[in-house]
Amino acid sequence: MPTSAPPPSNYPTRSEDLIGRLNSVLTPYETKLKTLRELKNQIIGNRTKKLAFLKLGAVPSVVSILSSAVAENGGGSNLEFNEPVIIQSAAVIGSFACGLDAGVKAVLDAGAFPLLFGLISHPNEKVVDASARSLKMIYQSKLAPKYDFLVEKNMDFLLSLLNSKNENVTGLGGSIITHSCHTSIEQETLSEAGVIKMLINLLRGSLIQRDASLESLGAIIKENPGVISKFMGPENGRALNVVTELMKDRYPRTRLLACMCLIHIRNASLRYLQDAGIKTKLILILFELIDDPGQVGDEAPFALSSLIAEKEDLQKIAFDSNIVDKLCNHLEKGSFQAKRLQGIFLALADLCSKLEFCRDRFLSLKAFNFLTNVLTHDSPEVRAAACICLKNISRSVKNLSAGHFMNETVITPLVRLLQDTCTSVLIAALGAISNIVVDFTVHKSKFIHCGGVKQLVQLSKSMDSTIRVNAVWALKNLMFLVNSMCKEEILLELSPSMLISLICGNCYAGIIIKMLHSYDTLFTVCNSIFFADPETSVQEQALALVRNLVDGPMDSVEYVFAEEGLLLNAIGRQLQSASKVEVLIQGMYVLSNVASGNELHKEAVMNQLFPPAGSDMQTILIKFLQSTDSRLRTASVWALVNLTLTSPGANIRVMKLQSAGIVCQLKNMVNDPCLDVKLRAKTALGQSMMFGDSSMG
Repeated sequence: MPTSAPPPSNYPTRSEDLIGRLNSVLTPYETKLKTLRELKNQIIGNRTKKLAFLKLGAVPSVVSILSSAVAENGGGSNLEFNEPVIIQSAAVIGSFACGLDAGVKAVLDAGAFPLLFGLISHPNEKVVDASARSLKMIYQSKLAPKYDFLVEKNMDFLLSLLNSKNENVTGLGGSIITHSCHTSIEQETLSEAGVIKMLINLLRGSLIQRDASLESLGAIIKENPGVISKFMGPENGRALNVVTELMKDRYPRTRLLACMCLIHIRNASLRYLQDAGIKTKLILILFELIDDPGQVGDEAPFALSSLIAEKEDLQKIAFDSNIVDKLCNHLEKGSFQAKRLQGIFLALADLCSKLEFCRDRFLSLKAFNFLTNVLTHDSPEVRAAACICLKNISRSVKNLSAGHFMNETVITPLVRLLQDTCTSVLIAALGAISNIVVDFTVHKSKFIHCGGVKQLVQLSKSMDSTIRVNAVWALKNLMFLVNSMCKEEILLELSPSMLISLICGNCYAGIIIKMLHSYDTLFTVCNSIFFADPETSVQEQALALVRNLVDGPMDSVEYVFAEEGLLLNAIGRQLQSASKVEVLIQGMYVLSNVASGNELHKEAVMNQLFPPAGSDMQTILIKFLQSTDSRLRTASVWALVNLTLTSPGANIRVMKLQSAGIVCQLKNMVNDPCLDVKLRAKTALGQSMMFGDSSMG
């Protein structure tokens, strides 16, 4: 059968022809109006078509037509065609902006925003309605300009929008508030201007008005107890009852927004919504909304997560309502959009964050297998959410002890995620690994052998401080209660020089490493350089890592004496210079563990605590023993317990402690308000007294 020849490559396509008609000055108004309708019908709900027309420059063409029509309309000419063109142009602009940031950018770049705002005061109600709809679409995007409520004329204009009889205009006012109200000052300004009362009145209006009002109220009261107090005050009547009733509305989005308002109230002040019945209703309604096939179903699990996060009472209610099983059953139903899957895992993560029976229930279901499979999901948000869920589930000491997480199904994809290009995934994966490698069984070698240590060491050099501290945290936990063979394998990747750079800061560590083979010079450097890594959290975790390294058999203590005691000297220097108490605590626990070794080890600790005569360093021990932080006092007294334990050199050490005023300080601590400090002080003092009056002075 004969076929027609294809058009030449330079022949305009139908889309190009459409844009050509819009751009041509010869195109009559009737044709332009028809072409605008045709364009609108093609792009509504069609992302592919929108992108294609964006590439052809459709938005500037439409905005140009709108601008010309507005100018002519202002002059009073050709009203019969100008107003329909304005309406259709505004509708097309709104369609391009709906759900597509690229469309919003094009609309803003073409200058449509001020034109549309100017049309809100147009005498033709249809023009106003079309312009308000388009502006609402723009304000759904983060790219929309922020509205400044603190400017008086802007506030007056906003109040005029909320007072309008046009539901799309009042909806626009709500969209502006939702998009732009983020600070407590903005919340309080809107509250003082009477906006809350206006929004409460609109809750009894149309569907558009109800939803816009609920969403706006959520933005105004979020994390602001003062504004919530006004919302709940008598001047606003029975506002809470109205919102609570809307949880039962026939429309899913209205129910979700009503729930979100109540969640904001509950999260900001525990005084409200104490009734167990309302809490249970909130949880059950949010779960039901996950079944919604659209945007509501995507947002519902995030709302559930926000409701139960860090709240053990609500997590217990959710568990009693069988939400763990129900969410897991959802996962087994089939594939979801990435956002909904992310939300479900975050909700499960919060459910399992505190309660052991929630974790047990999750692990007993098939959903755990689904969780490990999702670690390789295409969406970085889903991968991160799965890691967060795994982190919370693995908080179970019982299940860690049983070795449930140290298997290839879990470990292999987690280690691969340590090379993920998304920072949020990296941090979430490190959090999960930090928990899992605490594993009290012999299975830690599995993590080491699959390249986990090498990846963690690499990440500990990251320029991102959050990644760095989480990587060191994971290494610290991996080192916890590990056997000597595993310690050796870890240290093949984590060298003394690397440890020093983590403890002291990269800038000074490089200088010290060059001095490795010159102890005299090293001592000078250690006494003249002020070690102060700006990331003190990294220092703290690195010192805790060394604390775990030297814990165990006596030969473990030898690790800090490698390469002429460079690591021990670095720790001593940090104790002299650090200001963060958590760093000092971990440093003292390292010295305490070292002091549990032989005589050489104990003397090395004494040298760190009591610098040689003639140095400009002073003993830090008295200051630590007198600290207001009981944790630092406890760590310091533990070191003294190990230093005064009966051994060949104990008598000389006790005499040195006596002359430095340490023993006298211990006597003052036998009535310390902290029980741990009191008990250890009595032990250290009792051991010191065993050497007789000659040593006690």
